[in-house]
Amino acid sequence: MKKKIKEVKAHCDIPCGIYEPVIAKIAAKTVLRMILQLESFPLPKDWSNKDEVLVYLNEITRRIKVKEEHAEICKNELRILWGDFFKKEHLEKYPHLHNLFWETIKLASKAKQSIDPTTAEELCKKIDEIAKIFYEVKGDPERFQSYISITEKLF
Repeated sequence: MKKKIKEVKAHCDIPCGIYEPVIAKIAAKTVLRMILQLESFPLPKDWSNKDEVLVYLNEITRRIKVKEEHAEICKNELRILWGDFFKKEHLEKYPHLHNLFWETIKLASKAKQSIDPTTAEELCKKIDEIAKIFYEVKGDPERFQSYISITEKLF
């Protein structure tokens, strides 16, 4: 009898030591970009024109799908940082860290549920707060400026 092997996915849990908040920020910026595109996408001029409506629905659906996927990527990357990178001693040094992660993951969920650019902007700012602490913990606070420079030029 053949046994079925269940596929599982994880960052690596070795631990590999390769962690980076940039992925979460790129995902959050993608959420923001999709929201801005959704807001600016023109409504069909003629709702009785099937082709025009289908094109509209297709374009809107694609952007919503990407927004949802990237909000989930953001949440997953935050969970990896929180669960695998940060340790008890970091929480002692940064006592607000637990609440910061909790609020940030909740904002990513809210971004999935809404089409509110303010929520996505807040999400990006919270990820920046986490990134600042991350680079301090890594002993390389100067990298935070590089992180900001890169992630603020995404669009």
